[in-house]
Amino acid sequence: MNSILNKEPVLRAEKSLKQFNSDLKVIVLEQTARTANDAATALGCKVGAIVKSLLFRVGDNFVLCLVSGDKRCSLNKLKKILNEKDVSMASPDDVKKITGYTIGGVSPTGHLIKIKIFIDENLNRFSSIFAAAGHPNAVFEINFENLIALTSGEIKKLTE
Repeated sequence: MNSILNKEPVLRAEKSLKQFNSDLKVIVLEQTARTANDAATALGCKVGAIVKSLLFRVGDNFVLCLVSGDKRCSLNKLKKILNEKDVSMASPDDVKKITGYTIGGVSPTGHLIKIKIFIDENLNRFSSIFAAAGHPNAVFEINFENLIALTSGEIKKLTE
């Protein structure tokens, strides 16, 4: 199981985490954390404390939305925030190409291409939150303020 830590996407996420704060570490889970429910079960926490990293295509650009695991990102709110009509979920190929991660393991940090990041305000309900670290079995723990600092994300009301 620890061979996960040697995989390039996990190493990239870990490097980004360590550059931000040397105390942050990748946690390898025995069971998958591919979905927010899976992650919450594996970690023994509330689903809302899981960060979903959702990539959206905005015309020819992309935006990553970090949303609480118990909420749904509102496409209408995102369109209003961006003042764009052409907003849709990114394809799995685009997710891999832009972030360097596959769906289920998309980390909020360590992307291949610099992208705009929005953080849903609902994540601040929890003292600790967990986000993917480059693989469906790899996560890291962080607090809301540090997630903002780590990602340079903008806080937005993204959910209903």
